[in-house]
Amino acid sequence: MTVTQPDVTVVIGAYEAMPYLVECLASVEAQTIDPGRIEVIAVDDGSTDGTGECLEEFADRVSMPVTVIRQANSGGPSGPRNVGLSKAAGRYVFFLDADDRLGPEALERMVDMADRNGTDVVLGRVEGINRKPPQSMWGKTLERTDVFSSNIKFTLSAQKLFRRELLERHGMRFDESLWTGEDALFTMEAYLRADGVSVIADHTCYYLVGRDDGKHVTKSGGYTLRFDSARALMNLIADMVPPGERRDSLMHRPFVVTLLPQFGPKYLKDSEKVRRHKFELAKPLMEQFWTEGVARRLKVDERLRLHLVAEEKPELLLPVVEFVKAKKQAAALLEKRGHHVYLAYPYFRDASVGIPDSVYLATPREARAFPGYREHTPSSVLRRAVRKARRVLKTPAAA
Repeated sequence: MTVTQPDVTVVIGAYEAMPYLVECLASVEAQTIDPGRIEVIAVDDGSTDGTGECLEEFADRVSMPVTVIRQANSGGPSGPRNVGLSKAAGRYVFFLDADDRLGPEALERMVDMADRNGTDVVLGRVEGINRKPPQSMWGKTLERTDVFSSNIKFTLSAQKLFRRELLERHGMRFDESLWTGEDALFTMEAYLRADGVSVIADHTCYYLVGRDDGKHVTKSGGYTLRFDSARALMNLIADMVPPGERRDSLMHRPFVVTLLPQFGPKYLKDSEKVRRHKFELAKPLMEQFWTEGVARRLKVDERLRLHLVAEEKPELLLPVVEFVKAKKQAAALLEKRGHHVYLAYPYFRDASVGIPDSVYLATPREARAFPGYREHTPSSVLRRAVRKARRVLKTPAAA
């Protein structure tokens, strides 16, 4: 009897997942892909709420092959995912969280997309239920793109379709030493190593479910875990991408998504000891990875806060965070014939503080909100160059 390789292995890591697991498994059973083209490997990570029994009942009932592995609790999502990946036989692997669910036709559409384009990673549109997922990458379906040409760097969760051969060739596994952000590290590496990434933006492939009990790993744990996560992702990017614009474009993500929230409204509630510790943890990251190219990509309030962290000025940071928390609108100052818009957040042109004007320079996206702003365009740059050349030609040669 010939055993046909499944197209996709669905890896489900589950811990205390009831009752959400019931709908999760129902969404797998409802997939339109032929049951013979799919296998499920479910890892119960030491649950005590009936999760393991639910998985075994599912395995006994459905027509698709299901392997249930029950193990002692590993303490995080990386262990179960790695166990499942090590057992996977499919051409592709999809990591499904036990409290989430697949959209209709999700696996069939993602496998078809990868096969049609020869891409190594496929992102299917994500919608939230009691949670808000990232949105900026779903503007348009992309048959083939990469991490530098799209917004996919802002979705680094593990719920993607990965070509298993890519993962095996590079020995990729989830970092079990990280308690949060382990999926960001794995997914960013896959993006960087992939021969193309596809994005399905016109069909919901995944529902990210917010648990009523609030038991999400990303919502738990102390602030030091966030610094661990930021450090790991920044190191990965630095190891894989040479210095320059492309590296800066990727560093934008850990600075804004992981590091910056530590110096947001929650910073106002921190004790003086915690504030000092946050600055200590941030110092090596700012020294190694904070560049003008990264700063330029940030909004003014983000750039100003991280500038003060980089300059080790906690006493100046508090008023800025209070200003941001109050959602005050910074006054705008248009200069250079409307081509520059400065946003007057605290300490703007305060000579006693000496923060450079460049920190307060609005990004084009911010500046467009203000009447009178004149955006630099390739045509305007060309016109200035032509005018300058004409002036040079009209100037009499020096005697």
